[in-house]
Amino acid sequence: MDKNSWTGLLLIVGIMIVWGYFTKPSEEEIARQKHVRDSVEQVMQQMQQKELEAKQQVKETTVIAPASESHEQKNNETKEIYGDFANAATGEQEFTTVENNLLKIKFLNQGGRVYSVELKKYKTFDGKPLILFTGDSTEFGLNFFSKNRSISTNQLFFNLTEGGNITAADKPITVKYTLNIDSNRYIEYKYIISPDSYVVDFDINFSGMNNLIANNTGYISLNWKSYITGFEKARKWEKQNTTIFYKFYKNDVESVSARSSDTKEDLETPVKWISYKQQFFNSTLIAKKYFDNGIVKVSEPANPKYLKYFSSNISLAYNGEAKTSYPMEFYFGPNHYKTLRTLNIDLEEIITLGMSVIRWVNVGFVIPLFNWLGKFISNYGIIILIMTIIIKIIIFPFTYKSYMSSAKMKALKPEVDKISAKFPKSEDAMKKQQATMALYKKVGVSPMGGCLPLLFQMPLLFAMFRFFPNSIELRQQSFLWANDLSTYDAVIHLPFTVPFGFGDHISLFALLMTIVNVVYMKFNDQMSMGGNQMAGMKAMMYMMPVMMLFWFNSYASALSYYYFLSLLITILQTWLIRRRINDEEILAKLKSAQANKKPPKKSKFQQKMEEMAKQRGVKPPKR
Repeated sequence: MDKNSWTGLLLIVGIMIVWGYFTKPSEEEIARQKHVRDSVEQVMQQMQQKELEAKQQVKETTVIAPASESHEQKNNETKEIYGDFANAATGEQEFTTVENNLLKIKFLNQGGRVYSVELKKYKTFDGKPLILFTGDSTEFGLNFFSKNRSISTNQLFFNLTEGGNITAADKPITVKYTLNIDSNRYIEYKYIISPDSYVVDFDINFSGMNNLIANNTGYISLNWKSYITGFEKARKWEKQNTTIFYKFYKNDVESVSARSSDTKEDLETPVKWISYKQQFFNSTLIAKKYFDNGIVKVSEPANPKYLKYFSSNISLAYNGEAKTSYPMEFYFGPNHYKTLRTLNIDLEEIITLGMSVIRWVNVGFVIPLFNWLGKFISNYGIIILIMTIIIKIIIFPFTYKSYMSSAKMKALKPEVDKISAKFPKSEDAMKKQQATMALYKKVGVSPMGGCLPLLFQMPLLFAMFRFFPNSIELRQQSFLWANDLSTYDAVIHLPFTVPFGFGDHISLFALLMTIVNVVYMKFNDQMSMGGNQMAGMKAMMYMMPVMMLFWFNSYASALSYYYFLSLLITILQTWLIRRRINDEEILAKLKSAQANKKPPKKSKFQQKMEEMAKQRGVKPPKR
């Protein structure tokens, strides 16, 4: 490309960056009912404080009590702390494991909750079982007031009333945990696990709790907290793609900034689901209808073995009826676009495929093409090769048009040099520019002709940049020396870390992409229009591949492999086009076209104005 083409390309990129900055949503656009959320959080803090004080009181009393009275006194104090729930305050932990073809779910009677989830078809990068979370790193339970006592079900012991250690092979399995006060008053957690599904039905049922829960209670809090474990080799990249997503009821999907280390967001309107999203997997709590509101937090964990710490305080509307039910669902599984889309709740939008046009290209073209090729080919390296060839064929008309524009500019270079010689002084720069533009207009050449075709190709380039690092199909798929196309292909490990994102390794595909990029720059340099003026531009052009090496060295090797192939095919296309094009023939055609160019036909308005001018004795301007 020539100087004007590069200038236009940089302008286009600049416009896109500025446009993205000024069109991002304002933080003040969702400011509604903040006082409600603040009051809920204040109540929760009071509940937690009372619970801590009560536990401390139990410890102190137990120490000073005589041995003969300690057991009885402890029971009395437990009754004082938990009231009607005192019988569930003590017990022994018991686990129940239920499997289907995709999941292995372990339940714990303390809290009646899901203790851990293993995805049976996936492994961590080092070959260990992929366990989304364990009970030691997560909390899940209800919080409410009962007769001026703060009750947290996460610590209470439920009874397993249905289900057991069983596999859901050909029919759904039901698991029920009940927190009993008596036969008519209880809280029930009901889980249904289907044979071939990542979705677990989950219902919370209240029976006869209206006499136990405080009369002024309008909401019951559902607390969900989890330390997020890493599963991938590229920990930094995985961390950047780990955050909380949520969907407002009948509205947009939004997220907490993945680059944030400590952020709280108030969800002040009804919410359809909240998702704890990692690079390739997620745990999502889905309301069959909606959650009234909530607070989500993302923070940096103190323990370095975890990526992040997530917490959600979800409000469930409570109207004091004897029978109350909260139907929900869990999704424990991969960030697989087709799988998430079948849920029909926009959960597929947690996959970062780009914004607006870029996402449309991925969803409407790249993903369907990738999936279609996957039906016939099992090797993903070959699939990427064929995809690259198909894409280059589709955009070839734009590539050809861009090259022809550059070729025309090169053919006109002798004429442009004559204009430069005619206006050698710096103060005549404007005249030289006007004369050059007049020449281009005369022969019908547009200086932007080489850039506009690139504008149509850029969405595809950016779409691939988003698609490959977030495609779970490529995870742990090998090709040539790359063991995992979803992460970097380290062929050399360095004893030190190179700054600016390069890392402590060298990725061979990224290195090959850089080398081919430099070759392409050199190969394309002869089309350049400039002399000394182009020295700075050339230096920047050759710096770009080096900068890209730093960017791509820790990215998905599939992305570097794609750009490597794309550049190779572009070089081949350019070489073939040049063999069929002669600069002298192009210049001759330009002059011939100008000589045979018919003057534009005058409009009726122009003809009428000229007639009126003649009547007044004014000569019309010459063309």
